[in-house]
Amino acid sequence: MSSYEYWRSFAASWGTIYFAAIFFIALIYTMWPSKRKDFEEASHIPLIED
Repeated sequence: MSSYEYWRSFAASWGTIYFAAIFFIALIYTMWPSKRKDFEEASHIPLIED
């Protein structure tokens, strides 16, 4: 197996696992009950008039 083929297969398998883990960590972070107030406040920022 050439070096390119090895690294391509490595990136395809572990890269997918890595990005799935990052996605689920971000999902859990956003759904955590104690973060609800912070996200509610942040959702109103565009509506604030100076």
